[in-house]
Amino acid sequence: MNLYDNKDLRWKHHTGSDKFDYPINFKSALLNAREDGHVDLLYWWEPNSYCHFHRHSAHTTSLVLKGELHVIDVDPHTGEELHNRIRTVGDYAHKEPGDVHMERGGPDGALVLFSLYTPDGLLAETLANDGRVLSQSTMAPILAKVAN
Repeated sequence: MNLYDNKDLRWKHHTGSDKFDYPINFKSALLNAREDGHVDLLYWWEPNSYCHFHRHSAHTTSLVLKGELHVIDVDPHTGEELHNRIRTVGDYAHKEPGDVHMERGGPDGALVLFSLYTPDGLLAETLANDGRVLSQSTMAPILAKVAN
């Protein structure tokens, strides 16, 4: 599968609402999911747009394939910004569960490959600015899509 030019990918478009005070505009495509808790996803951020503020509940590895991914790490206890990094093409990262952060595409957007592993089915939690959990992402709906 060519991740750069694959018209067969089924992209899901994500946008914000009045709950969020930052521009949310990104897409995700499921590449693979297995019953053992592994899932591979491709994400595209539009230029200077964010995904939702979130906490990873899964072991997460990522590789920047195109553009820049701006990552703001946040202390899960105080809500304070800890680091602001710019990840460029070829940047590989692994994060343990519990990682809290914001991500946004750079001036030309960002294409990033993610591989996640969750032993309990919980992938991530979308957070409000004050750290409250707004929603959870789990393996169940992903595995249902793969089964169809």
